[in-house]
Amino acid sequence: MSTVLSASSRSLLGRKIFKNSFSSCDKIVLSTMESRRCYSNAEKTLKERFAEIFPAKAEEIKELKKNYGKTVIDEVKLEQAYGGMRGIKGLVWEGSVLDPEEGIRFRGKTIPEIRKDLPKASADSDEPLPEGLFWLLLTGEVPSEAQVKALSADLASRSELPEHVSNLLDNLPKDLHPMAQFSIAVTALESESKFAKAYAQGVAKKDYWNYTFEDSLDLLGKLPVIASKIYRNMFKDGKLCEIDPNADYGKNLANLLGFSNKEFVELMRLYLTIHSDHEGGNVSAHTTHLVGSALSSPYLSLAAGLNGLAGPLHGRANQEVLEWLFKLREEVNGDYSKETIEKYLWETLNAGRVVPGYGHAVLRKTDPRYTAQREFALKHFPDYELFKLVSTIYEVAPKVLTKQGKTKNPWPNVDSHSGVLLQYYGLTEASFYTVLFGVARAIGVLPQLIIDRAVGAPIERPKSFSTEKYIELVKGIKAKM
Repeated sequence: MSTVLSASSRSLLGRKIFKNSFSSCDKIVLSTMESRRCYSNAEKTLKERFAEIFPAKAEEIKELKKNYGKTVIDEVKLEQAYGGMRGIKGLVWEGSVLDPEEGIRFRGKTIPEIRKDLPKASADSDEPLPEGLFWLLLTGEVPSEAQVKALSADLASRSELPEHVSNLLDNLPKDLHPMAQFSIAVTALESESKFAKAYAQGVAKKDYWNYTFEDSLDLLGKLPVIASKIYRNMFKDGKLCEIDPNADYGKNLANLLGFSNKEFVELMRLYLTIHSDHEGGNVSAHTTHLVGSALSSPYLSLAAGLNGLAGPLHGRANQEVLEWLFKLREEVNGDYSKETIEKYLWETLNAGRVVPGYGHAVLRKTDPRYTAQREFALKHFPDYELFKLVSTIYEVAPKVLTKQGKTKNPWPNVDSHSGVLLQYYGLTEASFYTVLFGVARAIGVLPQLIIDRAVGAPIERPKSFSTEKYIELVKGIKAKM
């Protein structure tokens, strides 16, 4: 089913979707003007608000470099160069900062603050709308309910997939991992890139952000359809319902997947929000930024980031956690006592394996994203068997890992809980979980691409040395001491 948004729905939204390539940038401008009809006259659109904000931000960065450009901000040790550049201060990321003890802050706001402050879908909804977080990450401002509702409608209006992408997904091997299919589909959307077309026509640098913005929102609008099409093709009947032009992003994603349960919709809103952004140095964020710095389109940049997210040391960890939990459940045969769990954990560690879902490259406390998911489970299904198992592990694992003495962080991260929530509501296909993570991560990384183009960020190009050159370097430094 290639057409997800009906013709009548698109007319209602008042935005023409261009399926074919165009020869002039005028059509992009026209498309932008039409999309603004989704917003009331009393509220500024996200694009209008960003256009007001970024000139001052660009000037602030210019002054910062002028006045402090020669200031030393870090000291790099040889072990950091060989240790994955861990902790080196060398990236600019406006949306979030990750504190080892406090956890993530989105534009200065903690996860509890985000859940409280961002607009909700309705008065009886507890979880924030991820569209609101996208607005916050891009502008630093909490949007109004009307602005988020209009942004939801704008994203829904951009959801239709080109026929060639829809056909491509229908013809991919059913045993190809969902993340590979996701990346392939996003790459194939390059045919729709307004940035690539405008760049080929010689658009001025000052306008790069405009087309990056349009590509980013087009891409965000299509991701729930791509993700759901992969899910329905692989695990269900291959059929998709239509996008609801009046529904929010999380609700549309849930409905496209085939889940109408109100609690599951709430879970999608929470899941997309807390999985969106986690500072700029993680693999998927850094890769998206790096590829984008070469002026690749948002489609190609995000596809590269998704390929990084697919790795078992990054986004695919949630799949591995669930597989490990199932094996543990089978081994203990219903005995979820602390003593039994502790014994199993020690057997895992003594066999040279890790405890999946525990530890983090930066955090030195329980991941606030884990806490948010735990609170959701306590509210909606405190007696669920897998939740009880995860809760017991949470009581036991930190003590075991501390006694082992090899881990810097014995606390659970986001991956140790997310699969349990999805399992409870019937989304049991663990290989698909990273695709949901990918939809969420796009909400976090695309704002930075827009900002990068708006402030004229250069191509990223750090210096690298061979081991022989490093030996020469450190010996020379030691000789001078």
